[in-house]
Amino acid sequence: MSSRAFITGVSGLELSATEREFIRGTRPWGFILFKRNIESPDQVSALVGELRHCLGQADAPVLIDQEGGRVARLGPPYWPVYPPGATFGALYDLDKALGLKAARLSSRLIAADLIDLGVTVDCLPLADVPVAGADAVIGNRAYGTEPAKVAAIARAVTGGLEQGGVLPVLKHIPGHGRATADSHFRLPTVDTSKEELERTDFAAFQPLADLPMAMTAHVVFSALDPAQPATTSATIIRQVIRGAIGFQGLLMSDDVSMNALAGSIAERTRAIVNAGCDMVLHCNGKLDEMHDVARETPQLAGEALDRARRALASRKQPEPFDRQAARAELEALMDRVATA
Repeated sequence: MSSRAFITGVSGLELSATEREFIRGTRPWGFILFKRNIESPDQVSALVGELRHCLGQADAPVLIDQEGGRVARLGPPYWPVYPPGATFGALYDLDKALGLKAARLSSRLIAADLIDLGVTVDCLPLADVPVAGADAVIGNRAYGTEPAKVAAIARAVTGGLEQGGVLPVLKHIPGHGRATADSHFRLPTVDTSKEELERTDFAAFQPLADLPMAMTAHVVFSALDPAQPATTSATIIRQVIRGAIGFQGLLMSDDVSMNALAGSIAERTRAIVNAGCDMVLHCNGKLDEMHDVARETPQLAGEALDRARRALASRKQPEPFDRQAARAELEALMDRVATA
């Protein structure tokens, strides 16, 4: 059966009757989990299974934001704390090979946690390149401030996820690092020249253009489109994301309910689709908004369907893995950063 071109959150630890009806009736392409959906391993596994059962699709993608650091939906007492991205950057500065190894180990361990629960997609890695004076929304989530370094660590993170059977989502394309506002709350505008953006922000994403999925940035780049953020800008999606960066995978919006976007949820959804995003992401689990998104998204078809199929087909079976040894090795590497 066909799916609609959106990914949805749900409200709690288990599905309500109305949510089951919504999923069966609207057929989202996938789901995303947040802390409000997480209590224990058994509960999360049951929720993931119920989501897929309602859709009648055993391999439906289930996403999560599990970066490490302050962006982690899974945490103690059942799941470990993982380091933020900047820690890998600090180790990379001491020893490039060890920095890349730590990044890969961390994401491989995260992948093992996710696969245990049936979660198959992680919204990671970041290729955002922060600058002095930018809002702290990216902050220590970033791997560094040099595009080549950021891309190298992001590639290592991707490798760990893929070895663990988890699909990566590259974010926030074409770059959130310069934003002077948190797009969860208001719309950031970046006035940097096109040439400088190409040299820095976009350059971090170009080596990662082969990744299967990416998430857009709710950021206005005034030199490219002074009226619309990247998420709803046909110009930026066509000329920068698909053009200069060369990304040809499945392109999803960041959360349609974030305050950076203007208009009603229905209007935002239409703008995202019309701009050229393949998939609309809706996260907050509010059923009335979920219905608005579903009404305004098309059936997944054409190039978007092809990209979605290629993305799911690229997921690998987890490779053999000694979790205990990997965790000990990662902790030893993190100790090296702490004592440097």
